[in-house]
Amino acid sequence: MKSLLSSKPVLWFLFLFNLVVALAAPFVVDGAQGVATSIGMGVVALGAGAGLGLRKDRGQQQRA
Repeated sequence: MKSLLSSKPVLWFLFLFNLVVALAAPFVVDGAQGVATSIGMGVVALGAGAGLGLRKDRGQQQRA
């Protein structure tokens, strides 16, 4: 399961999907629930983006 979640296509999907939901949530869901959804999905998107960034750096260090 760990290898699936850390694969590049899955990280890109998580990043993009959660970013779109985080941007759309305040407009679709009213009130505090929309804001909370936006914040939660934004955190997940940032985590997936960080995973992509760390994966990229790790590959460059191994080649050097």
